[in-house]
Amino acid sequence: MLAAKLREEKIRENINLVHALAARFKGRGIEYDDLFQAGCIGLIKSVDGFDESKGFAFSTYAVPVILGEIKGLFRSGGAIKLSRSMKEKGMRALAEKEAFAVRCGREPSVGELAGILGMSVEETAQVLACNLPVKSLTVETGEELDVSVESHEARIDESLALSQAIQALEEEERTLITLRYFHEYTQSKTAQCMGITQVQVSRKEKKILQKLRLLLNDF
Repeated sequence: MLAAKLREEKIRENINLVHALAARFKGRGIEYDDLFQAGCIGLIKSVDGFDESKGFAFSTYAVPVILGEIKGLFRSGGAIKLSRSMKEKGMRALAEKEAFAVRCGREPSVGELAGILGMSVEETAQVLACNLPVKSLTVETGEELDVSVESHEARIDESLALSQAIQALEEEERTLITLRYFHEYTQSKTAQCMGITQVQVSRKEKKILQKLRLLLNDF
């Protein structure tokens, strides 16, 4: 398993991937925040289970896992049910996180917050993921939702669709996505490679992800 700091960074760097996948299921009868929370669980499982030595890009491994968690909501017929104790832990985690930020002028790492809360790093990461704010990055579509069990063929189809969508991007857009999601560069490192600022990378990335969602709806 990754060290706590690297694990936290990996989760944060790929949170927009959860938004992009959860957005595909908006308006299907389950609240978006529940879709997002399920996707976060899938992201955490992906970060913990990813083996880079096998030569696959993280996104290739993570997408089916995240989709599996989201589609699992439809198979179970409802939203994620958080226990009362988990909700209380979530409220405490947010309060301690804000208090730390006031004291130290920065947000705590997952490891630091885990120490304050007296929880494991894994439990703290899950609590934080379930309390992340939801950003509306959705596109309404009229396509039917297939909630059948994710098959190997379905995963291949999704990978091919993603590959086709990426090829349809402009060269600069394709370069940015390749650096961020295939080479797994941070926004700062991507900015250095492309000769632009980190802020520009962040803005461009959001626009490109929106464009990819539109393209994926066409494939």
